[in-house]
Amino acid sequence: MIASVHGTVQAVRLDAAVVEVGGVGLLLHATPATLAGLRVGSTAQLATSLVVREDALTLFGFADGDEREVFEVVQTVSGVGPRLALAMLAVHTPDGLRRAVVDEDLKALQRVPGIGLKGAQRIVLELKDRIGVPASTSAPAAAVFGGDRRDQVVEALVGLGWNARAAGDAVATVLEGTEGPVAADEVAGVLRAALRTLGGGHG
Repeated sequence: MIASVHGTVQAVRLDAAVVEVGGVGLLLHATPATLAGLRVGSTAQLATSLVVREDALTLFGFADGDEREVFEVVQTVSGVGPRLALAMLAVHTPDGLRRAVVDEDLKALQRVPGIGLKGAQRIVLELKDRIGVPASTSAPAAAVFGGDRRDQVVEALVGLGWNARAAGDAVATVLEGTEGPVAADEVAGVLRAALRTLGGGHG
């Protein structure tokens, strides 16, 4: 089991990053929020989860151990694999997912592409006693920023299953009336705000 990696970031893609550890480049799949905090040439330390399949070994990277824990817990739900678990964490923070489950907020769960009403009901039923309670009682506010990373958010939405036009319209709605540069850690907030704008159905 590879519990964490510490090394130099060699590349950052839309859905993954390459981190060099001991002369070996490891491909780590991660959420847009985690990837937004990485810079090529900088040192990174990520909590990791290795998913073993008959035909592949896939490494997933996380900003912290809490995100990894939620990633692994949600996969205990029937029908939820690592890709869907990662999509859930792209849409919601770990505490946001806990809050949705504890509050039985089916609409919040259905904002994740690939989760319908029955899937959301199953997640609540199977996780309510296992996922824990959110550390805070209030949801984090979505960040506001200008358009210099608009394309990154649009691409992330497309990667999650939305079409480019719907994704672009949603991001434009979120960014309307805002100005100024975007900080790396604000991308996730805009992504979540855009997902709330898109709602539960694909465009």
